[in-house]
Amino acid sequence: MTQPTLKVQDVCKSFSGYKAVDRVSFSLSPGERIALLGHNGAGKTTLFKLVLGFLKSDGGGISVLGAAPGSHEARRNTAYLPESVAFPASLTGKEVLVFYARLKGEKPSGAMDLLERVGLADAAKRRVGTYSKGMRQRLGLAQALIGHPRLVLLDEPTSGLDPVSRQNVYELIGEIANRGTTVLLSSHALTELEARTDRVLILSKGRLVADDDLSRLRTQAGLPIRLKVWTRPEDLAQVSESLGGGRVNGRSVEFDCRADDKIRTLSAIGALGDLVEDVDVHAPSLDDVYRHFSNAAQKET
Repeated sequence: MTQPTLKVQDVCKSFSGYKAVDRVSFSLSPGERIALLGHNGAGKTTLFKLVLGFLKSDGGGISVLGAAPGSHEARRNTAYLPESVAFPASLTGKEVLVFYARLKGEKPSGAMDLLERVGLADAAKRRVGTYSKGMRQRLGLAQALIGHPRLVLLDEPTSGLDPVSRQNVYELIGEIANRGTTVLLSSHALTELEARTDRVLILSKGRLVADDDLSRLRTQAGLPIRLKVWTRPEDLAQVSESLGGGRVNGRSVEFDCRADDKIRTLSAIGALGDLVEDVDVHAPSLDDVYRHFSNAAQKET
């Protein structure tokens, strides 16, 4: 049986009576890409600090590859990229990576390869003080990947990046996950996470309110699927009536259906033959799923 990369069991942490993390439990496997979602103050950063050993939990247990958080074995196998990274402004990008490579007991010669992978090879000899926020973020990602860590924690890894750089970051995350590294990333950019993570954890007021892949969370939420049927203007009325009505928008008919009715509804659309020019199927987005579980948790408290 494969050992979990990270195991969190009934973990609690309070500050002055406020429960920042409240009996949270989950287990992460090698190669998983997991999105950790939650509103500001939901407990994401506190949970990261507990896993890293920066904070001590009030109860429960955390295991990083079988080791205690903050131990030499856990630190050797864990990397962390905070939302706002800071490096000495007088050092060059290459000097920063060489410094951290030596701290981790790795060969400094790999620094240029990492800078190349995050798109900073051309800026390797520039001082970090001249870097933009996005460049510093990419340098932070390169620093986090020194030594092939088995668990990578990323807090808003694409903050301040342009669209191309964001795409490159997720490609790199995919590469390291394919090599068996577990990636736990926190982000408010839900749209870009939707197709790039294998599993979703949702925190609300310190409690874990959802833990599954997006498809199953959609089913659990019971959110409707949105269908848009394109037709000719002269056929709009017939198509709308045949499908039980819906919002008519010039050349299309839009309506919702339950997830378990999707196949039957698509069959009914197909039976219309040449009356239908095209069909768009919009499953609930990660934003929709997140909003559902967050709102449900708020109502329970």
